[in-house]
Parts: sequence; structure tokens; C-alpha cells
Amino acid sequence: MTTSKRLAEKKSAKFQKNVHRRGNVPETTLKKKNQYPVGPMVLGLFVFVVVGSSIIQIFRTATSGGMA
Repeated sequence: MTTSKRLAEKKSAKFQKNVHRRGNVPETTLKKKNQYPVGPMVLGLFVFVVVGSSIIQIFRTATSGGMA
């Protein structure tokens, strides 16, 4: 399959427009630097599970006299 001439010219024009705008990138296309890769709810759930399980393990160890 070959690309149509119209489609190739359209892609070329889009590329050329971006070449001339180099360095003048609008802020919406830049990556946000203060954004976390996970949401706050997922992070809170993870902390709750880790801290909760460690506290339960401490209680279990204390009540069993240190023997597993």
C-alpha cells in the first residue's frame, strides 16, 4: 500500500510547522513536574495496608510472647 500524495503532503506540512516553532512550545504540551504517577487515593490505600499490617504483626508478636 502506498500513501496518497495528499496525506504525505499534509504530514510534511505539519512537521515543517513544528520545525519553525521549535523552542516556542505551549505549556499545555509540557509535562507537569509536580504530578505523582499514582493518585492520592491509591497512595493512601497503599500506606494504610502497609502500616496496618505492620501494626497487626507487632500486636501478634507481642501477644504470642515473641514466638512465631
